[in-house]
Amino acid sequence: MLFFRSEEHLNNWAQYDPATKDGISTLDGMVSMFSSNLFKKRMDPDFFSKMGDYLGELIEGMGTFKGVGLYMKS
Repeated sequence: MLFFRSEEHLNNWAQYDPATKDGISTLDGMVSMFSSNLFKKRMDPDFFSKMGDYLGELIEGMGTFKGVGLYMKS
């Protein structure tokens, strides 16, 4: 995982590949995703039985994964 201070800084990185642009996310997006119940409650004893609900909450709360810069390709 690499962190860049701006999109310009990323574009100037010698190893930057524009083909990977769809996999780039903002820090705010990652914090939002990893703050969801899907990640916070993974040590709960009933996690697996509720995992579908947690995933639904995550998707509903973000609209789609585009909110964190993750795009699901079909």
